Amino acid sequence: MPKLTKWAELESRMPSAARAESERLFREHVNEMPLNELRTARRLTQQQLAQTLDMTQAAVSQLEKRADMYLSTLNNFVEAMGGRLEMFAVFPEGAVKLDLTKEA
Repeated sequence: MPKLTKWAELESRMPSAARAESERLFREHVNEMPLNELRTARRLTQQQLAQTLDMTQAAVSQLEKRADMYLSTLNNFVEAMGGRLEMFAVFPEGAVKLDLTKEA
C-alpha cells in the first residue's frame, strides 16, 4: 500500500509563489461553478434536492443541464441548497448589486 501524504505537508513544501497560484486557482474555481458542481460541493444528491423542490430527480438533472431558465427557478434551486441568489450588473468601473425584490 502506498504511503499517503497529507495535503498540508505537501503544501508546506511548495514555493510561496506556487502556493499563491494554487490559492488563486482554487478561488477562481469556487467562484464559478455549474449547478451540478455546486450541488455536489454542497454534498447534496439530485434525489435530495428533488425532494426539497418537490420534483423528480430527472427534473433536477434537466435543470442542471439548462443554460437558460427563469430567475425564479434558479432562485428556488439555490435556496433549496441552503443559499441565497444575488445578481450583479458588472461594468468596467465596477459592479452594482441588483435589487429584484422592489417594484419600479
